[in-house]
Amino acid sequence: MEITFSLEQINEVAKQILNSNPKKVILFNGQMGAGKTTLIKAVTKLLGVEGATSSPTFSLVNEYHLTTDNKSLYHFDVYRLKNETEALDMGIDEYLYSGNWCFIEWAEKIPNLIPKSHSVIEIKILEDGKRILLLTC
Repeated sequence: MEITFSLEQINEVAKQILNSNPKKVILFNGQMGAGKTTLIKAVTKLLGVEGATSSPTFSLVNEYHLTTDNKSLYHFDVYRLKNETEALDMGIDEYLYSGNWCFIEWAEKIPNLIPKSHSVIEIKILEDGKRILLLTC
């Protein structure tokens, strides 16, 4: 699926993503400032996360409670990791194979740890400031 959008349309884009039935592990790729975290915030809200969400840049993972089904959602930002061993030391494999939603920013840092069953969202900034999103399931 490919969508061209402005940031004002982010909530509609989030709905389209969820309506496409992505895998529970989603990799969010794009340059810094592309809108990965903004999109994740919109998707988490639709999934039933109440309250504020933020990028886990320093904590590496944020856990959110889903009010819709009493499960958890994990948001990772692995940008600061030096290697995959650091991810394993924090127990990332337990999160990724938990059956819960896992949203991962900068997943290219941990390519060998990503489950085979995952979706990828690629976001690119266009010259006019709009974004183009490519979702592969």
